[in-house]
Amino acid sequence: MANESKPGTIRVVVAFILDLVTSFSLFGYLIAKVTGDTTQGGFELNGLPALILFGLVIAYMVLMPRYGGRLWQRLLRAR
Repeated sequence: MANESKPGTIRVVVAFILDLVTSFSLFGYLIAKVTGDTTQGGFELNGLPALILFGLVIAYMVLMPRYGGRLWQRLLRAR
């Protein structure tokens, strides 16, 4: 049996937080751009676009580890 080292807890938590913030920002801005909800400071989503954003973020966080890992998980080697 190979000696597999697990990543540190701090690295896993930091990767999770960065993945959450990155996905929220990226998906939120893309949805706001399509729906016209961009503001001078970024974006503001209400109603259905906000629900779509939450659905996409949850789908990203749940499904991407099954397909090789999320962005920051891979960059920080926190899988």
